[in-house]
Amino acid sequence: MNTENDKKPQNGSYASPPCLAHEIDPAYFDPMAVDPAQARDVAHWRKAKREELRAARKALSVEQHAIISEQLSEQLENVLHARFGGAKGHVLSAYWPIKGEPDLRKLMVKLHQAGVIIALPLVETKAAPLVFRRWTPETKMVRGDWNIPVPPADAPQIMPDIALAPLVGWDGDRFRLGYGGGYFDRTLAALDPRPLAIGVGYASSRLPTIYPQPHDVPMSLILTEQGVQAG
Repeated sequence: MNTENDKKPQNGSYASPPCLAHEIDPAYFDPMAVDPAQARDVAHWRKAKREELRAARKALSVEQHAIISEQLSEQLENVLHARFGGAKGHVLSAYWPIKGEPDLRKLMVKLHQAGVIIALPLVETKAAPLVFRRWTPETKMVRGDWNIPVPPADAPQIMPDIALAPLVGWDGDRFRLGYGGGYFDRTLAALDPRPLAIGVGYASSRLPTIYPQPHDVPMSLILTEQGVQAG
């Protein structure tokens, strides 16, 4: 279904969504489709959107980033109090911020002090589900995949009750646009019981759709600095 309109212009974005499905019939797109051409077009479209959304968040000033991070931390606290009574004794998988992601590290310390058990995800085996190691403010971090700080190998492995997933983009059906490695989707599919999965990101990164594919797992809810957006 490729056409000349699908070609990538010089400004780095696509002229239209994958396969021009929206121009034929807005309800046409089949999220369970496995057509190779459609999957290829979706992958190209997602790559362009990642670049666009990451550039937008990197353009935020230090002050803007700090304000949004603080607002998002407050919104997350509200969710934890409303759904888990504060989450004391529960395992919360957080994340170490990279590439302009909202910074929730102050909240991680606060939650730890309030009795929430904090974990951080990491890649232990390529193309396999993530593992989760316990984190405290005293943890001596080491460099993991993509040079992201992670707890060391002797930190206890624990399973999360609540898992935060940083978003590059998101849509109203709670699907998450990540970095393209598929690790979080693979992990959620493997966990039993499945944790409450909270997609964390910027309100401005909402998309009409991410064109979900069969491997995409929706979040339990999407949370931005404006509160719960879907879920």
